[in-house]
Amino acid sequence: MMLLFDEAKATQAAARLLTLRGGTMSYVKLIKLLYLADREALLRWGRPITMDRYVSTDNGPVVSRIYDLIRNEPLPNSFHVWRKFISSPENYEVRLLGDPGCGVLSNPERELVDEVFAEHGRQSRWRVVDFTRSLPEWTYPDGGALPIDYRDILKAAHRTDKEISAAEDALEYAALEERVLV
Repeated sequence: MMLLFDEAKATQAAARLLTLRGGTMSYVKLIKLLYLADREALLRWGRPITMDRYVSTDNGPVVSRIYDLIRNEPLPNSFHVWRKFISSPENYEVRLLGDPGCGVLSNPERELVDEVFAEHGRQSRWRVVDFTRSLPEWTYPDGGALPIDYRDILKAAHRTDKEISAAEDALEYAALEERVLV
């Protein structure tokens, strides 16, 4: 099952975190905070915020499509919402270029992003990296990248097999619904 990545929602969540941090942040910390927000949304509501894919890297779990948006130049003639509002990295930091609004983020999602920032946003990037490495779904990939499935996160949070199956069924239905609407 693959949910469609929501670049607009990811951009708004990232912009919210950058605003709370004063407009700039290490991109390593940003992708960790976005992972933590997605993880918590999945655990609370059965659905992540950004619908990104997750991978274990040597520095802990990351939101992989957002990481790609940060690190890679967009293809010519492609339009990315992200690049309009979030800068390319400079000295390992990104900055907010403008206000993307918050129209696609629900009030509970904005509140969750704020909670994640309140808990981890004032910590150093390496402390946040260490925290994400302590999460039970993370596996040391020894220089590579290993996928983290929704099931891995739910299982790590001690959800029962029945709860995991129900969440996966709901996500599968959402993925099918998205494809019909697109």
